[in-house]
Amino acid sequence: MTPPATTHRVEVTVDRPANGGEAVGRADGRVLFVRGAIPGERVVAEITDDRHDSYWRGDAVEILDRSPRRIPVACPAAAGGAGCCDLAHIEPGHARDLKQAVLLDVLSRVGHLDETTIAATDLATRGVDRLPGTDTGWRIRTRLAVDGRGRAGQHAFRGSAVIHDVCVQPAPGMVDDLEGRRFTPHAELAVVLDADGVRHITELAPVAEVRHGDARRRAQQNRRRRSRPRAQTVVEGAEYAVHRVGDRTWDIPVTGFWQAHRAAPQTYADTVLDYVRGHLDPTPRVAWDLYGGAGVFAGALLDGLDGGLERVHIVDSDAGALAAATRTFDADGDRVVTHRGEVAARLYDLGEAPDIVVLDPPRTGAGERVIEAITAAQPAVVVHVGCNAARFARDLGLFVRHGYRVAQVRGFDAFPLTHHVEAVACLVRA
Repeated sequence: MTPPATTHRVEVTVDRPANGGEAVGRADGRVLFVRGAIPGERVVAEITDDRHDSYWRGDAVEILDRSPRRIPVACPAAAGGAGCCDLAHIEPGHARDLKQAVLLDVLSRVGHLDETTIAATDLATRGVDRLPGTDTGWRIRTRLAVDGRGRAGQHAFRGSAVIHDVCVQPAPGMVDDLEGRRFTPHAELAVVLDADGVRHITELAPVAEVRHGDARRRAQQNRRRRSRPRAQTVVEGAEYAVHRVGDRTWDIPVTGFWQAHRAAPQTYADTVLDYVRGHLDPTPRVAWDLYGGAGVFAGALLDGLDGGLERVHIVDSDAGALAAATRTFDADGDRVVTHRGEVAARLYDLGEAPDIVVLDPPRTGAGERVIEAITAAQPAVVVHVGCNAARFARDLGLFVRHGYRVAQVRGFDAFPLTHHVEAVACLVRA
């Protein structure tokens, strides 16, 4: 993000939360998104992006009228400039209230769901649910940056610097003793604390980062470069980490995907199972687990439905995740079939119409093409898991326009002290 040529500060009262952790007000005739402000506060904001005619972005640099919900920043790394705990200045309970407000807003404004439907959801009646455990020490999987001297730390917000103050998200024992160790300069570390309490660290080789040009575009280019395959070196533990949900065990590559919050996989699996049990009759025969990764939801459906399923199809583009699924479901024989590839391209190859569809797409959401294919298959129940509030709401609106209705929505505070929120919806044929 390119800062203005000269420092520009404005006084503004912010009145509502935005989908992204900022608070929204108006200044100089424009909408202003302010990072570090709490709705209801009057602040001085330093403008960080004034390129748009209709809105600006800024950082709160002085609090004039303080919210009673403001607390001392609970995360030293965030206080030092890291991009980790962006809501660490807000009481955690109030942060959940703000996340609820954001989800309700996008369901109406982006998803165009009617007020009666929204008002009947658990999200509206009881708010965003707190996952088991505390608001700190919940993270069992993290990525750390390594600076030019080989010291590990948190990525800075808006920049390539490495912050060495301690973040309060990682579980005890994950990163406590890394301060005195040295790693390959400019590498990254994947750190996982597995189900047995064993720590695993894999080092990912450095990438040649883009260091010139527009800051926002530069950050996007560098994220893409870091997401490409890189040489990996196990520096502690093993290449695979053990995770458990229910009675099943998964061996997941340390650099592979697993939910960050220690309680999230079991909570989401239980929620999916509750939705299916509550809205499906008679006993289903076939399920699709889309963007299914290693098959946590597939396992929950196989083990939790009376009478059992004949088949679950897992579709994902990650070969490592599907290999983990194959190992976990080896004893289930042909009851579990994996399909590697982009979901939109593989849906027409599955060969069996589903009674149940569970989808957990990336932050970009599922989109029109995938939802059109799902609804054309006419499953009785669809469970949609979303990590991006706006894309989640957009997808629900698409399902409604294709003949489904929203039966339930829940929100989960799966990333305490941050603006991120996980949502799970149940849809049935209208």
